[in-house]
Amino acid sequence: MNYFLYCRKSSEDEDRQILSIESQRREVERLIAAWPDVKIVGTYEESQSAKAPGRPLFNEMVKRIERGEAEGVVAWHPDRLARNSVDGGRVIYLLDRKRLKDLKFATFTFENNPQGKFMLSIIFGYSKYYVDSLSENVRRGNRTKVENGWLPNCAPVGYLNDKETRTIVPDSERFPLVRRMWEVMLTGTNSPRTIRHIATHEWGLRTKPRKRIGGNPLSLSGVYKVFTNPFYAGVIEWEGKTFPGKHKPMVTLDEFDRVQVLLGRPGRPRPKRHEFAYTGMIRCGECGFSVTAEERTNRYGSRYTYYHCSKRRLDYQCGQPYASLADLERQIAEFLEGITISEPVHRWLLATLERVAENEAETRGLHRSSLEQAQADVGRQLENLTKLRLRDLITDEEFTKQRQELERERLRIAQGLDGLGNPGSWFEPARLFVSFSNQAARRFKAGDLHAKRLILGITGSNLVLTDETLSIEAKKPFRRWTGTASHSDLWAAVKDVRTLYFSQDPAFLEMIDKIEQLFTPAEEVAA
Repeated sequence: MNYFLYCRKSSEDEDRQILSIESQRREVERLIAAWPDVKIVGTYEESQSAKAPGRPLFNEMVKRIERGEAEGVVAWHPDRLARNSVDGGRVIYLLDRKRLKDLKFATFTFENNPQGKFMLSIIFGYSKYYVDSLSENVRRGNRTKVENGWLPNCAPVGYLNDKETRTIVPDSERFPLVRRMWEVMLTGTNSPRTIRHIATHEWGLRTKPRKRIGGNPLSLSGVYKVFTNPFYAGVIEWEGKTFPGKHKPMVTLDEFDRVQVLLGRPGRPRPKRHEFAYTGMIRCGECGFSVTAEERTNRYGSRYTYYHCSKRRLDYQCGQPYASLADLERQIAEFLEGITISEPVHRWLLATLERVAENEAETRGLHRSSLEQAQADVGRQLENLTKLRLRDLITDEEFTKQRQELERERLRIAQGLDGLGNPGSWFEPARLFVSFSNQAARRFKAGDLHAKRLILGITGSNLVLTDETLSIEAKKPFRRWTGTASHSDLWAAVKDVRTLYFSQDPAFLEMIDKIEQLFTPAEEVAA
């Protein structure tokens, strides 16, 4: 019989007393020599915990067993196969379906019969209980350690875990350097990115070398973790609770709170001095990075806003010039005027939509009446058919056949009625689209920062700034009108609205929601 050899070892606490994978394999292979009917057709060695489903090699082995490539599994112990209810159930279900005919273990005897499967399920259940109990014991130990004022985890940079006393002590080499990082941050004149550069290249700060990781410069996210970790202020946060720590704090709580204000962390918002309408919407046409904005003051005291590439690409020096806010808004206004429909066309489209809505409502009303009449007729036919059967005028076969046909017809009619929907459902979005297309440019010029950003987000996409020229693509269903647009072109745009509405396109529905934000209730009624 063909068997798979499966060996597993977890690096977690649950497997500290288990043989290594190599030892498991050697012991099992020694036993296999005494089993002449066992033919190993595949070996799986996995270093992963089994307390949760999702082991890739175990799943692959199960799939191959489903395909009939093997009929048995050899392992050191049942808990090597499963320590959770899902994987344990899969093994027993394979035995029930005869896909798996035998299991052999070095430390457990199994027979493929009801008693054997019952004992196997008990072993699987005990393995799960052992892992759950161990996990609870670890959590209880961690809670006790935290309540005593010590962090159970690995000490953050600047501190060391003292293995003898099982406490956390300052790292004599890195503690002063991390403290200097806090001091520079507290000045409020340097960003975390700048502080990282100084600590790495001027002070030579490196994380503590460990067995697998360490000995590297702090990453930018690592710097943010330092500045947002209350551990450095002598506080331990654990499972949503706060405990006073017994380790030596690096900063005071007041200093920690001051840094949170500078970073603008949740609950401690950083005060904004400037607000820009189009940041995060435009890309640089040269390097592809985002375009940011800044405000400058000339020697006469006048303030000007400029947009420019963020220039964060490390392998390329972007040479794009600055673009003034006035120039950008002029180009945006030109784009909006290009998609704006004139007032006469606006009135014509609204009147046409009104007529179409009335015609469609009338047509749908007639269709609905016809379907409701047909529905009533089918109901009467079913009632009459039942009476015929009760009077034994038709056989059971005739009754069943005719009832099935009538039930199918009634379902078809019901689906037709559901498909009619609300006759005016798509006309309101169409009216909003037409009115907005007529007013977009005017509202942009008169709007505040929020309104301008909202209008640009509704109408434009793929915004690219190159050599102070802003390229904007019109979002569907908006179009750039070259010259005077014909009525057929305008009506085609309205039909696009209808198509997008019935397809429930998420981007279109979001666009309509944003347009509604720009119209007051009185304006919506007038539209």
